[in-house]
Amino acid sequence: MTTTDPSPTATARTSLRLARERFLSGRPLPPGVPEEVVAAWRRARFFGVPHDAAQPPAPPSLPRESTLLDAARPVLDRIVPALDGGGLRLALTDERLRVLWTAGGLPGLGTCAVLSEQVVGNNGAALAVRTRARAEVHGAEHFLDRWQDVCAVGVPVLGPEGGQVLGALTAVTRLCGTGPPHPQAAFTEATVTAVETELRARAGRAERVLLDAFVRATSGPDRAVAALDGRNRLVSEAAQRLLTPEVLGALEHEAAAARDADRPGTGSHADLPEGAGCTARVTPVRRDGRIIGIVAALEPLDDPAPPVASSPAPVTLTGSSVPWRHSVGQAVRLARSQEPLLLTGERGTGKSALARELCGPHVPRVVDGAQDTGLDQVLPAGPPGSPLLLRHAERLAQSGVAALNSLLDQHPDIPLLITYTPGAPAGPCLQRLLDKLSARTVTLPPLRERAEDIRELLPSLAPRPAPGQPPLTWTLDALRALEAYPWPGNVTELAHVVRALAEQRRRSGPVRRAELPDAVREGPAARPLSPMEHAERTAILEALRRHGGNKARTATALGIGRATLYRKLREYRR
Repeated sequence: MTTTDPSPTATARTSLRLARERFLSGRPLPPGVPEEVVAAWRRARFFGVPHDAAQPPAPPSLPRESTLLDAARPVLDRIVPALDGGGLRLALTDERLRVLWTAGGLPGLGTCAVLSEQVVGNNGAALAVRTRARAEVHGAEHFLDRWQDVCAVGVPVLGPEGGQVLGALTAVTRLCGTGPPHPQAAFTEATVTAVETELRARAGRAERVLLDAFVRATSGPDRAVAALDGRNRLVSEAAQRLLTPEVLGALEHEAAAARDADRPGTGSHADLPEGAGCTARVTPVRRDGRIIGIVAALEPLDDPAPPVASSPAPVTLTGSSVPWRHSVGQAVRLARSQEPLLLTGERGTGKSALARELCGPHVPRVVDGAQDTGLDQVLPAGPPGSPLLLRHAERLAQSGVAALNSLLDQHPDIPLLITYTPGAPAGPCLQRLLDKLSARTVTLPPLRERAEDIRELLPSLAPRPAPGQPPLTWTLDALRALEAYPWPGNVTELAHVVRALAEQRRRSGPVRRAELPDAVREGPAARPLSPMEHAERTAILEALRRHGGNKARTATALGIGRATLYRKLREYRR
């Protein structure tokens, strides 16, 4: 039977194009537009991305050396001859979405040197880096006019140490007639798997070189030696008695500086903080002519200066990963103006703690949406200009949401900070509040999306040791387990684990993997997942993220029992 009715895919594509046009013209959107697409458009508008930009932005400065590109190039060079002459373009980006390599052709697409959302809006590479999973963007889901007729699939490249995101590989083709999945999705995932295999092989060789240098340096009796490369940390028993969190931080900085400069002199002294109580003679560790880390030989001072009391960096500001620094930097910029600011994210990501930091020397009035009633009287009260922190906006009663909307209508410049944990669907009044604050909203990334920050967080989360006691340190195996665990409770859950270990353990030396809680110790899946299992696991993790790690609500949303959910999570860790 012949029919002229348009296909469902074509109808959905046309509807999305019309929705995008209404969004760009400021008109109300029709129902049925995916929430994540509208959120991506709003972010692009907030970043000031011109949807009709014809010229690509100026290229950013690229790193002088790229571990990702070095490992990927042999793989990419093998597949370039197989690329279709005019129908496919591949692009490899780093974690900052800078394009390191591109090949293939797609007439009319143009070139782009950076694929961050702040520059070009929604795209497959940026979405893959942000979600740590395969991501597809089709046609009108893009923000730029010149990308309306293409579809892209991005696959994140994960590092061998803790699964940190190193970048993404993106395949771009003409708009697919059948919709998702992208026709090059399997090809792109297979290429990324080959790149990650090469990264693991190279990382193993670098670890052996660092370990050999550490063993040589500790050949003498009771030598205090630490070897660091930014990912791994080897500490002798004698060094544990001299190291403090501040000294460890200084040595990590020395290791990073040595790798970046690639030209320190042999046997130079590290710049340690005042009151360190020791000196550190640093020797670079090289592999294939390049510096990969340092070995530091520690010597106690005969008459050390009295220690200077110093508190660790606030947990809210600790972390150097791209997602975290971007979120904190955005929050700091927005907080400079006396206007409301909405901090969203999963439970335990540090929303309230960051809000208090943003208040600076001012002590905010704190209102809890889960406890306070009569918000119409509570909210306007207080001295003029004093900051107000409203926690748990998602738990506000209908009357409280109405009072908050009224307050913002009457006092749009009030210094108000609001925390919101996504979960159950928002009602009309709460959705109106979220829409009103959409341009002044910062989403804090979950800990699993910034696993590389865990090593920086550990000294801040651990209790300060008693006088004469060494700080809490960790074996490489324990660190890898901590970085591989998904942390549904985020920083709050990590802090609980660290403090429990510090208070309950009876042995000395670094914390071993065997001492970690069962769920953390088991680690991620060791067996390769089938495409169906991979898709199922991605759906489960995304549902967990949406429901703040609550497994009961996640199971209900997925239409499965809690026992089934727990069983599947256990299976993926085997």
